[in-house]
Amino acid sequence: MSDIKKAVLAYSGGLDTSVILKWLQDTYQCEVVTFTADLGQGEELEPARQKALKFGIKPENIFIDDLREEFVRDFVFPMFRANTVYEGEYLLGTSIARPLIAKRLIDITNQTGADAISHGATGKGNDQVRFELGAYALKPGIKIIAPWREWDLLSREKLMAYAEKNGIPVDMKHKQGGSPYSMDANLLHISYEGRHLEDPAAEAEESMWRWTVSPENAPDKAEYLELEFANGDIVALNGSKLSPAQILTKLNELGGKHGIGRLDLVENRYVGMKSRGCYETPGGTIMLKAHRAIESITLDREVAHLKDDLMPRYASMIYNGYWWSPERRALQVLIDHTQSCVNGWVRVKLYKGNVVVVGRDSKTDSLFDSSIATFEDDKGAYDQKDAAGFIKLNALRMRIAANLKNRK
Repeated sequence: MSDIKKAVLAYSGGLDTSVILKWLQDTYQCEVVTFTADLGQGEELEPARQKALKFGIKPENIFIDDLREEFVRDFVFPMFRANTVYEGEYLLGTSIARPLIAKRLIDITNQTGADAISHGATGKGNDQVRFELGAYALKPGIKIIAPWREWDLLSREKLMAYAEKNGIPVDMKHKQGGSPYSMDANLLHISYEGRHLEDPAAEAEESMWRWTVSPENAPDKAEYLELEFANGDIVALNGSKLSPAQILTKLNELGGKHGIGRLDLVENRYVGMKSRGCYETPGGTIMLKAHRAIESITLDREVAHLKDDLMPRYASMIYNGYWWSPERRALQVLIDHTQSCVNGWVRVKLYKGNVVVVGRDSKTDSLFDSSIATFEDDKGAYDQKDAAGFIKLNALRMRIAANLKNRK
């Protein structure tokens, strides 16, 4: 008999987590609490409630939470303050959602008095690590049930047979072999893995992409946007003040219209294998370009370079599941401190898959001094003779080494 009396399941209402729900009831004979997060994936979530009710879940044990604002405000925006990119390209759309889901799983565990949490991540992927590292950081004694590491339903045929035996609805796409891709979506991105994409030499099919038009089919006329920043975060778009989730939603729409944000990547998973995935991150691609532009005139050179030095490590922390770690929290304090002067506006042009910065300014925090940078007469603002000594001193170590080499 299991000592687990109640478990909180991260539940999408899809085939896999519906099977897990019934499997938990059969295997652990425990009460199940379902948690479904609205992170802006664009799907109707109410059917998840009806499916949970069908399997005997008490209404008070069904949680469907709108987390869109919290997701963008407390996770996406802090990450973008660091200009975070994993392995040079990936904007971490899946990774950054997992610590919020882990946090809410633990909140619900505490609220309902549950003994364990459960998730549908496989034993091959990164998400198992992200969910569980987050859960342990927030509730060290929590018990975790990861069915894909326990059960014998390791083929689609076995999964389908279990579903049909237990009256779990199986739609036609699953009966016919399922969607050609494993997909994950939230307000920051949509990802595609598996099937056709498992051959890294094969080009992704155009029909796969859901949020963006192809650059070839994007409008022939460019569109201009003006983004206002306060403390490193976008607060207004084209003069309209918007909430964090509203801003990202609108940027996704505009970026998708112009074919912006597609990525085809072979990445290194934390568990050790290489994996090929495709991503659509239209709004995030615009945000990153604009944020770097406003920083270019408001950040001190060495502060900007220090951030660039630290960013790959910060990106790895998020990718590998260490959002709730002390090192990520400490680094976030430094990053956020640098953003107090990142205020102003950036104008970008969207055109056929490209985001082009065409203007930027800060009335209060710009370090750009045209009287010094000008190619015209600067009226003594900068004494060019000073450069000779500067260069000579910086060359001193190389001059010493060259003299030694010549003497040999």
